[in-house]
Amino acid sequence: MDDTDVEQVTLALLDAANDKDSVVQEQVRKSMLTLGKQQPDRVLAMCQDYLLKHPKLVVSHRVVILQTIELIVSSRIEDISYPKIKSIISLASDEMTRSKEVVPDWQQAASNILVAVGNKHINDIMEEILSKFQPGVLPHFFVIQTLANLSDSNVYGMVPFLNAILGTMLPMLSLAKQDKMRWIFSSALCHFSDSILEYLANLDKAPDPTVRKDTFSSEIYAAFDILFNNWLQSRDSKLRLTVAEAVGSMCHLMASDKLEEQIPKLIPAILSLYKKNNEHYVISKSLCQVLDASVNMGSRVLETQLDSLLLALHQQVSAPTDYSNPPTVKNHNEVLRCFSLLANSFPDRLVMFVLQKLENSNERSRMGSLAVLRHLINSTTSTMESKRLLILSSIRQPMADHNNKVKKHVVQVISAMAHHGYLELEGGELLVRFIVQHCALHDTYQRGQKPTDPEEVTDEALRTMCDNSLHLLTTTVGRLTDVLWPKLLYYLTPPQFSNATTPLCKSLIVLGNKKKNNQDASLKIDFTQQVNLPSPQTLMIRLLVNAAFPFNCRDHGAPSLSLLHVLSLNIHPNAETLWEKEIPKLLSILDESTADCLNKKQWDEKLLKLLSKTLATLDDDKWVCQLAAESTRYLSTYNSALEEKRFLYRCIGFTLQQCHNKEVVKKQLQQVLLTARHVDALEREGVAMAVGLCANSHLEGTLAKLDEFSKSDAFKKSPSIFNLLKERNDVEIEKVKSTLILCYGQVALNAPPEQIVTRIDRDILRCISKHFNTKVLGIKVETKDLTMKLSLIQSVGLIARAISECVKKQGYIFSHKQELITVMLDFIKAEPADSLRTPVRHLVMTTCANLIPLEPTLSENESFDLLKVCVNSTFSLPAETHTPEKTKEEEILDPKQRKTLYKDTMAALEELLQSVLAKDPTPDGLQSVFKHVESWLSSGLYHERERAVRATAHILAYYLDNLTVKNMVSFHNLGALLGRLSPRCSDPHPSVRTAAINCIYTLLNIQLRYEGFSLDYKDEAVEGLLPLRDRLDNPDHTVLYKTCSDLTKVMSKRLPQQQLTTLVFMLFEGLIDTQTNCCRASSVILNTLLKNRGGALQDLVPEIMEVLHMRLQNITDEQVRVAVGQTVLILASQHLQTVMNTLINQPLPYDNWTCEMWMALGADPIIASQIMEMVMEKLLIMAPYVDRKESMMRAGTTKVATNQPLAMTCGLKELLLNGQSQASAVNLFPQLFSCLTIRLGASVGVSAPKDDNTKHPISVHVAGVAADALRIMLARAQLDDVIKKLDEDNAWTAMKEQNTHATGVTLLARAIAKHAGPKLPSIVECLCPSLNNIYECQRITVTAFFSELLNHHVVTELLLIDVLMNNMMERISDPCCTVRMLAVRGLGNIAIGSPEKVNKYAKELLAAMSSGMEEKDDPGKLITLEAMSGLSKVLLHLDKKNVHLLVVYIFMKIKPFLENENDEIRCASIHLLGNLSKFGSGEPLFKDQIHNVLVSLLLHLVDPNPHVVKACKYAMRVCAPVMGSEQITTMFQNHLHEDKSLHYGEFINDLTKYLIQDFPGMLNFYHISVIQFFKSNWSEVRGGAAMFIGFLLGNLPEEHLSHLNMGTITNGLVMLLQDPDPLVRVKAAEAMGHFH
Repeated sequence: MDDTDVEQVTLALLDAANDKDSVVQEQVRKSMLTLGKQQPDRVLAMCQDYLLKHPKLVVSHRVVILQTIELIVSSRIEDISYPKIKSIISLASDEMTRSKEVVPDWQQAASNILVAVGNKHINDIMEEILSKFQPGVLPHFFVIQTLANLSDSNVYGMVPFLNAILGTMLPMLSLAKQDKMRWIFSSALCHFSDSILEYLANLDKAPDPTVRKDTFSSEIYAAFDILFNNWLQSRDSKLRLTVAEAVGSMCHLMASDKLEEQIPKLIPAILSLYKKNNEHYVISKSLCQVLDASVNMGSRVLETQLDSLLLALHQQVSAPTDYSNPPTVKNHNEVLRCFSLLANSFPDRLVMFVLQKLENSNERSRMGSLAVLRHLINSTTSTMESKRLLILSSIRQPMADHNNKVKKHVVQVISAMAHHGYLELEGGELLVRFIVQHCALHDTYQRGQKPTDPEEVTDEALRTMCDNSLHLLTTTVGRLTDVLWPKLLYYLTPPQFSNATTPLCKSLIVLGNKKKNNQDASLKIDFTQQVNLPSPQTLMIRLLVNAAFPFNCRDHGAPSLSLLHVLSLNIHPNAETLWEKEIPKLLSILDESTADCLNKKQWDEKLLKLLSKTLATLDDDKWVCQLAAESTRYLSTYNSALEEKRFLYRCIGFTLQQCHNKEVVKKQLQQVLLTARHVDALEREGVAMAVGLCANSHLEGTLAKLDEFSKSDAFKKSPSIFNLLKERNDVEIEKVKSTLILCYGQVALNAPPEQIVTRIDRDILRCISKHFNTKVLGIKVETKDLTMKLSLIQSVGLIARAISECVKKQGYIFSHKQELITVMLDFIKAEPADSLRTPVRHLVMTTCANLIPLEPTLSENESFDLLKVCVNSTFSLPAETHTPEKTKEEEILDPKQRKTLYKDTMAALEELLQSVLAKDPTPDGLQSVFKHVESWLSSGLYHERERAVRATAHILAYYLDNLTVKNMVSFHNLGALLGRLSPRCSDPHPSVRTAAINCIYTLLNIQLRYEGFSLDYKDEAVEGLLPLRDRLDNPDHTVLYKTCSDLTKVMSKRLPQQQLTTLVFMLFEGLIDTQTNCCRASSVILNTLLKNRGGALQDLVPEIMEVLHMRLQNITDEQVRVAVGQTVLILASQHLQTVMNTLINQPLPYDNWTCEMWMALGADPIIASQIMEMVMEKLLIMAPYVDRKESMMRAGTTKVATNQPLAMTCGLKELLLNGQSQASAVNLFPQLFSCLTIRLGASVGVSAPKDDNTKHPISVHVAGVAADALRIMLARAQLDDVIKKLDEDNAWTAMKEQNTHATGVTLLARAIAKHAGPKLPSIVECLCPSLNNIYECQRITVTAFFSELLNHHVVTELLLIDVLMNNMMERISDPCCTVRMLAVRGLGNIAIGSPEKVNKYAKELLAAMSSGMEEKDDPGKLITLEAMSGLSKVLLHLDKKNVHLLVVYIFMKIKPFLENENDEIRCASIHLLGNLSKFGSGEPLFKDQIHNVLVSLLLHLVDPNPHVVKACKYAMRVCAPVMGSEQITTMFQNHLHEDKSLHYGEFINDLTKYLIQDFPGMLNFYHISVIQFFKSNWSEVRGGAAMFIGFLLGNLPEEHLSHLNMGTITNGLVMLLQDPDPLVRVKAAEAMGHFH
């Protein structure tokens, strides 16, 4: 290659080196580096010349060139000639020092060149540098910088020069007045010192192993003197830091005596820097180096600096560490390293200092001290050994800190101490207590909340840390086992440690199991020796209560049970076997449960059963008595956890049952009653349970104790001055009375039935009455205290349950029954009607339900009053979600409490209704209960309806379950009940609907029983209601409509004739129900009944039509309208023509009423078929639109739809919406499909007609109506696959718009051919006549449809090919351009659909395609495009004999289109070119043509259009064999796959090698062709052309260079390097890299 070409290219690259695009700039640099690597001397010379010739070049441009020189030098230092090295050194030195001012980027780039050369030619560099480093003259900034960098990059080369450099530099230091010069000198001295230290540390690798530290000591000290005494005081912080860093490095090289001499000044000076600078890391690093050097030489004066050192270092270690800011973390670590160095020399003073600092009240100071302490404990173990007791006693101070950040550090120190034996020392238990105390912390934030301060240590975070620490101490520090076991047990029972129960239990379980596995004797705890531990009884009761609330306190239930299991031997030796069997079962229940799904009642029973079994198994009355005593004493610890306390009371009750010592029982009952906090409802309940359970074994003693307690001081009002405390005392006494009333109820319930029956009147009720009522002046006054009311109600209910148990064994008349019920009802009447705040209602109704079964039976009036009060009081309550206003007396219930209260109240009412019905289980008895509920069923409030229907379902289910038919009695309520309940099956709320159908199902089963069927008989019709119930969950109106209809059929089958009238009467009432959905249900049920009896109502048809008309105008609910509209079918079957005329003449667009009428007509297949035929006949003969002038002022017409065809299309669409029109649609499918498709074609672009009244166009989308009708018709014909495909392809939208209509019809034909092939012959037959239609739009529609059919082989199978081909050939000469284009497309499609027929039509096809490519009346070249695409497809199947003579002719027609700007035409022409190739094999002329277009194809592989790229890959792959090169053919076959990506650069690189090998004679032609593309319209192609030329040059042997016009290439690339597109510039620069 001519040198001038390389120089021209290099020059162009140098010009472009400062390109505004960074990617181009980078590529230019790479190319210059590539050229430089090949010809380093020449390129470096050009770079030098360029810089010399352009002295005023902008700095950024100079920098890029200098950086390029550096890269070339770095990579090819060995190959560059020595003279060139010398000149480069000279150039870089000159560039670096030309400007006396510091220009960092420029001078740094030049300096970097010198450093790069210095790695090999250090002597030459030093010669040049030292020439500019003269004694007595202050050198250039970057001269010093270069020396510093050289000392880093070439340690072994530079150190030998450093003595001389230092000698020259020292006098210069005094000349440096500017901060920046002082900074660079300081930085250089730091680098020099580090290099010398590295050299001395690796003397075995050094060239001169005789070098010693003292070689440099005097110079270093002299420099130190200036830096330290003069420069360190500078105002510039950057300089101060650099001087400090240098001083730190220099200390190691100073003579020991000199360093010792400087320490008293040096350390204070460095420490003072902390105050002057924000960047502390460098200062700490320097200080650390000074301390290291001082400690290594055994400095004696260091101790004098210790106080100030420790203070400064402590201040640093106390500074906050930001872990997102690495320098602060590094600083912290350096400071800790300083402490470690000092600890080894001055352990006593250091430890005393740190411990004193722990007493500081400052948060940061304490945290810093703790960090140091932890570091020293971990890093200087031997030094700290003797200080352990001192540290242990001092840590107490920060342990008392209230700050969580300090506590966090304390925990870290404790963890470190634990690993080094501190916890075994005396006082170590306090550290354990600290950890446990903080395991018990409660949450600071609600779930999901976060602290606002990111540095805040939350209680949660501290607790988690302590949890983990306790776990690690237990599992990883083996020697702590005997420290923690059994002492951790102490923390289980005090309430302040409750939240630590889970981690404590887990640790104790690990420790216990370890001891058990090791058969360690210390597993057995001597509780007499361990005085601080809780007793076995207290431990057991605590863990049992924990287990009762397993998901409290961080899920402490399972760990508590597991620990109980581990402690079994220590609790009682006899418990081990039982617990081994029982506790794992309980744990498995917890494993499978969550807080929401655990059945709390059952769980409590299981635990209490375990307690009973355990006490029985122990058989140790003394132990049991102690358990009772300790449990009672332990009650007060649960004062803030009443649920737990209530459970403990139950445990006490079970324990007292098992206790045989009467005195102990008496004493503990007294204790329970005296110490109880009677103001708390839960506690009163707990006390009553304990007393009641005790009575099971000690009835006499319990009653005696209750009587004794009622006479004790607790009931005496204490006198007070001026009676100020009177009210409070009264309240407290009433609460105590409430407890006693409850106790009597529990005693009655739990005592043995045979013992209690005689005591109910004499003891129980008498005592309750005595406490409930008080006397004032001899008159009995009832209390207003709610607590006492509730206690009385509950107690009476418990007594009633007790009596029920007694009655099973002996008869009993409860004389106080009615009296008590009256009292109960008074309580309910006193409750506010508008809110539910207390459990009075639910407790009263539960109690009444328990009283009703008892004798004597209530009278009818008494029963009526009871039900009326209870039902009305409960049903009228506001909805559960309603929040009542807060009153002064009472607190608002939280949502969970309110939900529970409502649920309990409704359940109690249902239980009461059931109790009343149980006394008279007959139809009349049922009616007497139902009449109270009936009116609520149609309430306007859904919650009232829901309550009523659920209550009805409950009583009906009970009635059925307890029904006994003794004789043939009729169930006379059935019609009325069904009439009331069946409309509710369509209630707006699912719960009401479900309950209603359950009621109907139950009613019909009751009817079956009355008809004499057995209990186990299942009626098929009635059982059919069960699937209907599931359908009622679906809110879809259609589903509800069908369900109500099916429901009616079932009711009709089972309903006796005499009850039909009642049912119909009730259903008419249902039409005016408060709920629209229930009106719907009534109308559906009525409609079904009327359809079955239509004949009898013939005289009423006019009246029915009138009602229909009025109702449809007013009924807004869709479902009711549909149901009512069904009657239209009857009229239509008698008067079809009249009905049709009426509907067609309705104004457009149809209103909902008209649409519903049309849709109803589709329900009958015969009527539907008649209507369809009438509509199709009219649509075929009537004009689809008329042409109207837009205005008088403008030319042109608008197509406006005609009224009747449009109205019939609308009507047909509505009719087809009815699913029952399916049979008609299937029978008439070909005619309907053809009619609607042609109608759609005639509707595209057509406007709607004007309204006669408003004179504005009506709001109907003409084409949209036809498209909708066609889609619905396809659905009715069950062509779901066709619809699915059309929907996926968005074909409907396309068909409705004028510019995409043909595309949409093509998609329609494709879907029909694929999914409905057998229907095509009749469709084609129906469509053919329209091809000659006068309406152009209809010809386009049919041609598009037929064109696509030819794409599918099914037309050949159905013998339609000839018909379709003939039609297409006729359309080739159609006056409409679009029709001609579609016809050409259709002819091409035969190659896809029926390739075997291609040769049959070869002559016609080639003629049609050729003329298509020459089409003149083709504005968008659409016909040309179709002709090329079609010919491409056809060529694949034509025999060679049919094409042989036309190959070159066709090729010549294609060639102009290869560079066409239209992507589709370009793509089609390339594809066609590929398909022609098989006809050109062996033809020299064709081979030449392929080589002619090869470059074009290669460059279009990067075409911006991906389809063109794929076409190129295909064409080149199939044309490759014609080219005459096996390796190119193989390459194309392997790499050019349409679906695979292509690495274009590698591909072109390899291809140019093969082109050079196989076609050297074509190289001139190729490169000229490529150069023409330098001016292509597409930037991608221009870039590809540059790459092609680049690789061609890169791979071209020297001998072929003469074939190329290098001047033209060079000029072209230089031009491309200035292209506006950066992509092209990058490729041009890359190509230039191959000029070597």
